[in-house]
Amino acid sequence: MAAVSDQPTSTCTHCDRAIPAANIDLHYAHCSRNLQKCKVCGDMVPKQHAEEHYLNTHAPVACSLCSETMERDILEIHKDEKCPRRIVTCEFCEFPLPAIDLAEHQEVCGNRTELCHLCNKYVRLREKYNHENNCTRIQSNAVGTSRNVRPAERDRGARRRQQNDFSRRRLLFTIAITGIAVILGSIFFQRKTELSNVH
Repeated sequence: MAAVSDQPTSTCTHCDRAIPAANIDLHYAHCSRNLQKCKVCGDMVPKQHAEEHYLNTHAPVACSLCSETMERDILEIHKDEKCPRRIVTCEFCEFPLPAIDLAEHQEVCGNRTELCHLCNKYVRLREKYNHENNCTRIQSNAVGTSRNVRPAERDRGARRRQQNDFSRRRLLFTIAITGIAVILGSIFFQRKTELSNVH
C-alpha cells in the first residue's frame, strides 16, 4: 500500500492536476511547454501529437456505407446497429439485403405461402410459426381421438397424402423431361450451326 504523502500540494493552472508544492514551478514550465488540453475530451496530450490525437479520436468521419458523418467513437455502433445500408437478412428467406429495404422486402416475402405438411393447407410465412404450434397441438389432440375416426375418413386422409406424393413425383418427372429436351435441342442446334458454317 502506497504511503500517503504529507507534502502540501498546489494545482497546476495548465493541467489542473495536484502537484507537490515544491515541484510546481518546474512542473508548470514543463507542462505548459510540452502539453496541451484537448478541447473535446479535456485530456492532456503532447503538443506535437495534438492534431493526430484529434484526427484519431474526435474528427468527424464518414460512414463507408451511407456516407453519414459522425464522431469516430460511435462509428462502429452506427455500422453494426443503425446504418440504413448495413446488411441484414430476411427472417423468412434469409436473403441478405440493406436494412433500408428490409421492411418492404419482408412485407412481400412474408406473404408468400408454403404447404403445411401436417394439415395440407397453405400458410403465409409470417404466420407459419404460430400455425405450426397450433397445428401440432391439434394433431396431438387428434391422436387421442383417432380411434373414434371412421375408417372411411382415415382412408380419405391416406388417399390425399398419396395424391400429394403422386403430384410431386409428376412435377419432378416433368422438370427432368424438360431439362433433357432443352439439352438435346441445344446440341442439335449447335451441330446444325456448325454444319451450315462448314458449307
